[in-house]
Amino acid sequence: MAINWLQETEKRRELLLQQLTKLCSIESVLDESTANPGAPFGEKIAEALSYMLKLGEAAGFTTKNIDGYAGHIEMGKGEELVGVLAHLDVVPTGDGWISPPFEPEIREGNFFARGAQDDKGAAMAAFVAMQMVKELDLPLSKRVRLILGTDEESHWRDMDYYFEREKMPDMGFTPDADFPIITAEKGMIDFTLTGKVDTNEAPADGWLLESFEAGQRFNMVPDLAQAQLQGDGDVFELKEKYQDFLLSNRIQGYAEESNDHLTLVLEGKAHHGSEPEGGLNAALRLAEFLSSISLDTTGSQYIRFIAEKLCGSFKGEKLNLAQSDDRVGPLTVNGGIFRYQIGGEQGVGLNIRYPISGELTAIRQQMETEAESFGFTVEVVDHKKGHFVDEDHQLVRTLSRVYEEQTGEKGETMAIGGATYARALETGVVFGPLFPGREETAHQRNEYIVVDDLVKATALYAQAIYELAK
Repeated sequence: MAINWLQETEKRRELLLQQLTKLCSIESVLDESTANPGAPFGEKIAEALSYMLKLGEAAGFTTKNIDGYAGHIEMGKGEELVGVLAHLDVVPTGDGWISPPFEPEIREGNFFARGAQDDKGAAMAAFVAMQMVKELDLPLSKRVRLILGTDEESHWRDMDYYFEREKMPDMGFTPDADFPIITAEKGMIDFTLTGKVDTNEAPADGWLLESFEAGQRFNMVPDLAQAQLQGDGDVFELKEKYQDFLLSNRIQGYAEESNDHLTLVLEGKAHHGSEPEGGLNAALRLAEFLSSISLDTTGSQYIRFIAEKLCGSFKGEKLNLAQSDDRVGPLTVNGGIFRYQIGGEQGVGLNIRYPISGELTAIRQQMETEAESFGFTVEVVDHKKGHFVDEDHQLVRTLSRVYEEQTGEKGETMAIGGATYARALETGVVFGPLFPGREETAHQRNEYIVVDDLVKATALYAQAIYELAK
């Protein structure tokens, strides 16, 4: 039976957008202050999961909520299970949006909202694709399960909990990156570097670094950094020097005096931490400036670590971590979180993506060697091994054929530095939703997805689900 998948999807365009608008209106950012039984990552994330499961029930699917950690929507019969994994949690929004990030808008054919591209748009596309297959009454010999996660942007506690209790799909895909097909992902390590900060004094004619702050997540490039200084130095001269630095580097920022303090603020550009060079890391640039002035001993050591080991070194060269392989490319380092408080603590949060040929122990040992000389203690907060599926696997061949049939373009395989739910599966790959040549706006202000692309992706998912499960 010949099916025009795109034509069938067009019939459901308004439904897709209506349901996505409601989903993206839910502020499903990790909020453990509102966590409770059934909502381990906060009430809003639980609300997003509940909304999707109710849609599944209304459509006649089998649904299950796994204690708020994750849930699934299922159709079909058979022993074999095809999985589609998407996540409903989103990263913090940051400032500078044209429209409120949780009040979705369509402008010039683009759907704007936090989560539009990562990953609510694709989650809804996969759900509507399942509805389409069901409504067309197509025969399936396998079960299809849309698994909805809730902690992908943090520590994947959702997937650990879920797969301790539920069957692992025989194969599947996650719609959480790029088309055509991603078969390989780098390993990922989140490091925290911490230490104490004793009360200190400013050097003569210099400055005491009272505080330094930037970033919210390991896997985001910080778009705002702030430092607070105190001392007997020439305030006018320092402000003028800072303004010259901003102007010569074409960076936005300002200096502000208040209550015997001088506050320096620098505005960068957020980006996904898997591509740190794609953003403008506000913390690194502010540290670059601070390294040029006279600071107290402890503050200087903190700033020197950032300036000497992280600035201009997105591939780990200055940490002596540089490595690469032919499958996924070079190691990358993103400085995602920075905290320094006089009389308190200092910390740096690093997100490292390493080649499949890399090894955690060796990377950790080298990180300890570099960091301890600056007074830091190193801790591994999270680690995910690299992931790879052979290009000749049935899953890859099927998705490649589907992509070629619907787009007329080569269904090539790729590798990425990102960490997706594909690696939560024993046999899993990434399949969209971002088409080649489109702007990636995940983790950035004014995140959006092209509406026509979302419709097209839904058609691809519908055919893929049918071909994998028929």
